[in-house]
Amino acid sequence: MRSWKKKRIAVSPPAVISGSFLLLILAGTILLKMPFATTRPISWTDAFFTATSATTVTGLSVFDPGTVLTGFGELVLLVMIQCGGIGLMTFAVAILILFRKKIGLQNRIYVQESLSQSTIGGIVKLVKLILTFALSVEAVAIILLTLYWIPEFGFTDALHYSVFHVISAFNNAGFSLFPDNLMSFAGDPLVNLLISALFIVGGIGFTVVIDVYQKKAFRQWALHTKLMVSGTLILNAIGMIVIFALEYGNPGTLGHMSLPDKLWASYFSAVTPRTAGFNTLNYGNFEDPTLLFTMLLMFIGGGSASTASGIKLTTFVVVILAAVAFLRSQREPEIFGRSIRLEAILRSLAITTISVLLVIFFLFLLAVTEKIPFLPLAFEVVSAFGTVGLSMGITGDLSPLGEILLSLVMFTGRVGPLTLFFILMKPRNEHYRYPYDSVYTG
Repeated sequence: MRSWKKKRIAVSPPAVISGSFLLLILAGTILLKMPFATTRPISWTDAFFTATSATTVTGLSVFDPGTVLTGFGELVLLVMIQCGGIGLMTFAVAILILFRKKIGLQNRIYVQESLSQSTIGGIVKLVKLILTFALSVEAVAIILLTLYWIPEFGFTDALHYSVFHVISAFNNAGFSLFPDNLMSFAGDPLVNLLISALFIVGGIGFTVVIDVYQKKAFRQWALHTKLMVSGTLILNAIGMIVIFALEYGNPGTLGHMSLPDKLWASYFSAVTPRTAGFNTLNYGNFEDPTLLFTMLLMFIGGGSASTASGIKLTTFVVVILAAVAFLRSQREPEIFGRSIRLEAILRSLAITTISVLLVIFFLFLLAVTEKIPFLPLAFEVVSAFGTVGLSMGITGDLSPLGEILLSLVMFTGRVGPLTLFFILMKPRNEHYRYPYDSVYTG
């Protein structure tokens, strides 16, 4: 009996991380279903969908948060967004630090894996840096946006809107209290720059931000930091040019705007698919090529150890570099004077392949259950998997079963790639090897 009591059930860190997200979703569902959380009754399915969207920092919603949620409901939504974006395990360790409790080895391992770190060394210091940085950036942004919106909304409403949108933006959630999201600010330079800066910084990865802050010179940065910064700049520039060119004459998007407004709207529409979810244009009016390009951006996503999801930009870059290396008959991909290991290539290929299969699988199920045109449905699924939150306006038309399926897509997109990463990285002690044989490909 004593030996039975001493036995401890071993739970893997990926399971703990997934479980923490699930518990937060269930708690949020119950709180949002409370009568004082909404101005009108909502179904359990709607509450579950909204809680999942907030916890996975997606931003898809079956109702208008600004009119349906009360102050309490908005607070619940913000707590889920903040915990889901920065990480529940990070906040758990922060609470232990606040109460001067000892951080055990197991807790350090959980945080290490939730932040995609290779070692547990300096984990507690990293948690402190992340929280200090996140809260400081949010505080400064809230002050700036409040001051800017006071003439238009008055102090109380300006502060209210600023707090909600800053937390939503930094955590790449995309929830808005305005009925048209940010379409009213399509040509507003400050709103465009401030909101986009928040979700770009939040989505590029905390380790990247810390590395850039500590090492001023580009040559001193880690390879991951160089790939993220350069890849983000290149992808955002390409995205802006492509959207500007494709939508320039479209009367439903850029066609009726002045040139400066077209440039601002093109810029914002290029950077927001990187899992942010805010929109200054109506995606239901976009041209088909623009929608397809946006789906690619949503699938790629942001950076590791960030508030963003998707397969991650570095994963995409490694796959492209591996293909280029093969075409050039190189043994290993090379960039910035560094070679990329085979295990990183295999991991990137595995994550990309599994992600594509998951998107196709869920899209097939939703195509069976929903009577919605294929392109808007495909756009919705990719948006949910990348936890982006952009929509062509069909979210409210989903059936209860469709809401549950899309909730699973959001949960898989936020937790799945991370969990798969650690499963794929698990070392295997093999002392044997099978003989090689030929396989014809291509």
